[in-house]
Amino acid sequence: MKINLNFICASLLAVAGITFARAEQLTLSRQQCVEIALRDNPTVKVADMEVKKMDYSKKEVIAGLFPTIDFSANYQRSIELQTIRMNMGGESQNLKMGSDNTWNMGFSATLPIIAPTLWKTISISNTQILANLESSRASKLDLVNNVNKAYYALLLAIASHQVVKENYDVAVMNASIYEKQFKAGTASEYDVLRSSVQVKNIEPELLQADIAIKQCKLQLKVLMGIDSEVDIVPDSSLPDYQKEMLAHSPGADTSIDGNTSLRSLDIQKKILDKNVDLKKLAWVPTIGASFNLSWLALSNGSPFKNQEFNPFSNVGIAVSVPIFSGGSKYYGLKQAKIQRKELDLQREDLVNSLNMQVELAIDNINREARQIATSEEGVRQAKKAHEIMQKSFEIGAASYLDLRDSELADTQAQLAYLQAIYNYLVSTSELDNLLGKGID
Repeated sequence: MKINLNFICASLLAVAGITFARAEQLTLSRQQCVEIALRDNPTVKVADMEVKKMDYSKKEVIAGLFPTIDFSANYQRSIELQTIRMNMGGESQNLKMGSDNTWNMGFSATLPIIAPTLWKTISISNTQILANLESSRASKLDLVNNVNKAYYALLLAIASHQVVKENYDVAVMNASIYEKQFKAGTASEYDVLRSSVQVKNIEPELLQADIAIKQCKLQLKVLMGIDSEVDIVPDSSLPDYQKEMLAHSPGADTSIDGNTSLRSLDIQKKILDKNVDLKKLAWVPTIGASFNLSWLALSNGSPFKNQEFNPFSNVGIAVSVPIFSGGSKYYGLKQAKIQRKELDLQREDLVNSLNMQVELAIDNINREARQIATSEEGVRQAKKAHEIMQKSFEIGAASYLDLRDSELADTQAQLAYLQAIYNYLVSTSELDNLLGKGID
């Protein structure tokens, strides 16, 4: 039996190609897309790195509480020794002072004992870390909202494509019926041309629907931070989400305490309070300790011979009492207090704005929920009317114009229904983002 090696190789390549294609396709739920985005999106990674950077900054400030130890060494070579003139025994004599070589090396250490401003700065660093954490949380909330909307947009594009495809298939079927009737002598050539043109008119809409799906997938993949070659397939359809409508009923928790802008302002208020305390501590004395251990060697001639290093050391306490600085501390404190009052006014305005936005968002959700119910009933009626008209057209009891009117009404009803679900889902995602929900 002769084995066709070319056929075997081609088969193996085909199988490998199918396996690779399957490996490049991911069927994902909305929650899975969100989890991947929170793990791989570069924006989130940058926000997390900012938190780590602030943590290192805090440790840098804390390092100021520990002793600072330095080592220094210096060497001096005298070119001309200092000369002094002295009277000795009634005669003036010139005396050379100093030595040719001077070696000086040693250790010095300083330690803050009472440093109120340093202590308060460490406390401010702790609060600043909270601010960076909240900033990271805000980035994640925005990302979740964007992923949700991109996922819903993909579902809308796929569902809309299906509606347009069904309309296209019906137009092709009608054109086929006219073609058969024309051959049988029961339809005119005009009817054939008109139905054929209708098919051609729907083809661009079908193409545009395909492009919309590709664009939505690309946007979703960018947000998720995955390769553009990977194909994403949703695990559900847009109408499936209609079952989740009760998740955002008017009685649901609508507290704005989780709003990231409000939480950031509250953290900023804590920082300003501590900044006021820091300004006050500028009048408090500071006390530090110091210690020095050095070795000194003086010699003439060669700098590398006959050197005798003699140690000496000392310890000390330094007290610094601020007395007068031209009023800079006083005016700095006034400025910090004004900043704190400004923030209080900003918070009050933000609370009023957020409450209004939440109220409007809930009104939109309730209105869109009613729109879904209305559109769903419209779809049912339009589909039934189209089925009646289709049967009437097939037996010659209805004109092609009547059929096209019913098809158009059916298509518009389905698209309106899908758009209503999409609007509802986007509004709920926006409300979650406003309330700070979705990642905690």
